[in-house]
Amino acid sequence: MFLVRIAVIVAAGFALAGCGADGEPVQPTASLGVGVGSSGTHVGGGVGLRRGGLGIYLGV
Repeated sequence: MFLVRIAVIVAAGFALAGCGADGEPVQPTASLGVGVGSSGTHVGGGVGLRRGGLGIYLGV
């Protein structure tokens, strides 16, 4: 349950930064990757924001 709360708080922060509520809107970035190896296939991805020297990236 704790991780869900953290995820909601982070998502709200991304939403505020993305809509420009705290200044100029920030363009989010996204990535998606697919890998195939001896242990099988796996998929990963993430989203992030960068503003000046600060960057935040969440991925799996």
